[in-house]
This record gives sequence, structure tokens and C-alpha cells, in this order.
Amino acid sequence: MMISPWDRWYSTSCCLCCHVRTGTIILGVWYMLINAVVLLILLTALSDPEQYHLTSAELANDLDVMDDANMCIASAISLLMILICGMATYGAYKLRAAWIIPFFCYQLFDFALNTLVAVSIVVYPNTIQDYLQQLPDNFPYKEEIAALSNVCLVLIVLLFIGCILAFKAYLIACVWNCYRYVSGRSTSEILLYVTTNDTTVLLPPYDDSISIPPKQAPPPYTTATA
Repeated sequence: MMISPWDRWYSTSCCLCCHVRTGTIILGVWYMLINAVVLLILLTALSDPEQYHLTSAELANDLDVMDDANMCIASAISLLMILICGMATYGAYKLRAAWIIPFFCYQLFDFALNTLVAVSIVVYPNTIQDYLQQLPDNFPYKEEIAALSNVCLVLIVLLFIGCILAFKAYLIACVWNCYRYVSGRSTSEILLYVTTNDTTVLLPPYDDSISIPPKQAPPPYTTATA
């Protein structure tokens, strides 16, 4: 029997030998905490712009790095991410498969964005040197990094991005397996009602019914003789 690629990679366990449902809940809570910290920092910066306002003089630029409009947009994105991660956590906990889809779509978008960054580095390797020149002079190990050859820098950056992409792909697989598990569990828990003229019988799920052993073994098969 042919097995589809989705079924071949399907598993109900993830890292630390925990269930994919537990892993999705932990991942959603972790993302919520990170975005909550970012949102708190942005709101604090908006309330006291003189202390947290960054000027581009530190980065040898002529434009402001972050103004109030950009900080408001970043705050809105952080708030949206908290909502999406909360939906995924709630969906995994309450076995609601549809609530996990927005977080899964965000993971795919984030993976595609990081892949485009890796492709842009391969196509335009000089962008790494340009980025190093824009760093402030007091950046740690700036001179040592700039002294490396362009090919070596590209390989190091690609190796780093490759590790990140592999880790993100694993997290995407965990969330997808959780979505399949929740969807399959919701389908198998549908109860059937059989109604006759006098009574209504509640049938158990199919998986539970096949797991119950029969009370008596069927009689042995014998060949009929004439």
C-alpha cells in the first residue's frame, strides 16, 4: 500500500519526548512571552521617547532608525502575534484544530522569509560587507569579522541561517502533526445516534468499539458436506 509523504512524516511525539499537543502549547506560550516582552518595551519607549529614541548617528546614517510611527506598527504586530499564539495555545489545549491554522501560517511565512534572506545572501554576497560597515565602531569583534574573506563570511552566515531554517522546519512539522492529531481526534469522537420506534441508542466512537474484545469467540468454520 502506498503511503503519502504527509503520513510518512506524521508523528505524535516531538522534542523532549513529549506529545505534539504539549509541544505546541509550550511553543505558543513561549512565543506569547517573547512578544509580550517586546510589546512592553515598545510601549515603554512610546511613553518615554527621549530615553529610548535611537538616532542614526550611532549607525553612521542620516535618518532616524525608529520613529513613533514605526514603533506603533511594531506594537501592533506584537499584539497581533500575541493573539495568534494565544489562539494556537487555546486550540491545542481545547482540541480546536481551526484555531491552530493562523499560527501554522505564520510559521510558513517566517520560514519563507528566512529562506529569501539566505537566497539573497547567495545572490548578493557583498551585502554582508555593507552590513558590517554600517555597524557601530564599538561593536564586538567588528574588525576581526571584517578581516575575513567574503567567501568565508558567506559560508558562516549560510551555515547559521541553515541551522535556523532546520529548527524552524522541525517546529513547523510539530505544529502540523498537532493539527492532524487534533483533527483526527475531533473526527473520531463524533457520537452516532441510532433511533428506532421506541428507543434511542448512543453508539461509541469507532476506535473505542473496535478496541473492545468480543464476549465470545465466533464458532469455527466448517465445510458443509452433502
